[in-house]
Amino acid sequence: MLLRLRSNKGQNTAEYAIVIALIIGAAIAMQTYVKRGLQGRTKDATDYMQNQTADIGATRQYEPYYQDQDFAAQQDSTTTKDTATGGAVATSSQATTSRTGYQQYNDTAAAD
Repeated sequence: MLLRLRSNKGQNTAEYAIVIALIIGAAIAMQTYVKRGLQGRTKDATDYMQNQTADIGATRQYEPYYQDQDFAAQQDSTTTKDTATGGAVATSSQATTSRTGYQQYNDTAAAD
């Protein structure tokens, strides 16, 4: 009886090894098909995005050389210091800044 149990144990191990080898073989054989499927889905997504976003490249983008500008800036400031009894100093400042000029889009630079 002990001999019979030992021989069945070896047979079970061999069956498991065959099943595992078949599963690994099937996975290796399917690898190409899975890869092609993923590549096809990626291409479909890329084509869809290209069709849906066709006018994105047609809009004008900001580039510094597309702008003509000429500005003049002026700043006036006054600082007042008051000394109180005991040596305390109070400082106050007032500043005014102004800017004049223009900024416009340059069509000739965009055509180049």
